[in-house]
Amino acid sequence: MATQAPHAVVTGLQWGDEGKGKIVDWLTESYDLVVRYNGGANAGHSVVIGDRRYALHLVPCGILRPGVLNLVANGVVLDPEQILREIAELEAGGLPVGERLKISDRAHLVLPYHKRADGLMEAAVAALAGEASQVGTTGRGIGPCYADKAQRTTAVRVADLYQPEALRRQLAHIAGVKNATLGALAGLSGQTFEPIDPAALHATLLSIGEQLRPYVADTAAIIRDAMAEGRRVLFEGGNGSLLDVDHGTYPYVTSSSTTALGIHAGAGVPAARLGRVVGIVKAYTTRVGAGPCPTEQVNAIGEHLRERGHEYGTTTGRPRRCGWLDLVALRHSAQLSGATELSIMLLDVLAGLETLQICTAYRLDGRLLDGFPASAAELERVEPVYETVPGFAEEVTAVRAYDQLPAAARAYVERIEALAGVRVSMVSVGPERSQTLVR
Repeated sequence: MATQAPHAVVTGLQWGDEGKGKIVDWLTESYDLVVRYNGGANAGHSVVIGDRRYALHLVPCGILRPGVLNLVANGVVLDPEQILREIAELEAGGLPVGERLKISDRAHLVLPYHKRADGLMEAAVAALAGEASQVGTTGRGIGPCYADKAQRTTAVRVADLYQPEALRRQLAHIAGVKNATLGALAGLSGQTFEPIDPAALHATLLSIGEQLRPYVADTAAIIRDAMAEGRRVLFEGGNGSLLDVDHGTYPYVTSSSTTALGIHAGAGVPAARLGRVVGIVKAYTTRVGAGPCPTEQVNAIGEHLRERGHEYGTTTGRPRRCGWLDLVALRHSAQLSGATELSIMLLDVLAGLETLQICTAYRLDGRLLDGFPASAAELERVEPVYETVPGFAEEVTAVRAYDQLPAAARAYVERIEALAGVRVSMVSVGPERSQTLVR
């Protein structure tokens, strides 16, 4: 399939779970490298090929295409046990990994105490301010690991695994700090905390380092060399734009730069090198965890979307909150990443609804807002302004060309395009590769 620019990014424009994995897999046929640049094992990408479903959390989706090099870049926080498990599962399933996966030596490690910190912090917040104050973390240690990255003195990077004496000293320091802080959080929440044993952790990490050694590399240098050689690079975002630590619905966000803006720091790539930005958006809205979701439907519509769309988290299994498509949020995300095109996912889920609604604006205290509020407290209070359009009764999962879609389905897609101000290049009508319609 022809591309518009040599290098591209696939980024989610909602609260995650948009179907990025499917489109990365679809586009990878035309690319030589796939690079994951942010997030951690809290991002689950599902890809269906034939009758087989793959759930990837850290390994880029390009691993499902032969001959493609896959990079986990420096902006990712790496759970070493998770990625080793994924590698083993892929190879046991007949998909060789070997030289087709490289992991940045500058990536920070998610360690067991980060996951414990996640749970203890949520429990402490609930004990002090009530459960409504919780962020709704996945518990995968992502936030605590990024916090240590910024803290610096309590962080461990992949490269540190190959400096055993320096690592021993570092872990002794970390254990002292974490045993004090996590013990205090446990006390606040009435939980127990088993202190970190730095010697045992040191031995474990040295073993993990040897298992990871064949994959460790300077991924930024690999990307630069590939671009200089004329090879095409596809960047794969984790999480959705509305979970961006700077531009999302803060504080109900993840801890990394989830938009296309995160590529440059998260992969070591100059901004001028990207030309194609594919924004992924569901035909409706979903969100997992706490935080504002203005178009959420706590009713039969929400249930219809959840059950037809199998809206349960790839990583956690939690039921997703579902509602109508939010164009205010979509425009905000598309502009941030500079989306050059949109891919509309799960259009088939809307089949059977007589009418569809699109949120075109927010009203707050009787006035229309100009854009997307920075304050989560304001966003909780906004009233969505809806435009109603006809639905379609026909099932569309068997459709294989855009022009074969029901007229009302095409009209819905084209209305999204007009309201977003970004061309829709692809429409998905099911999870399998062949259920991708190119316009």
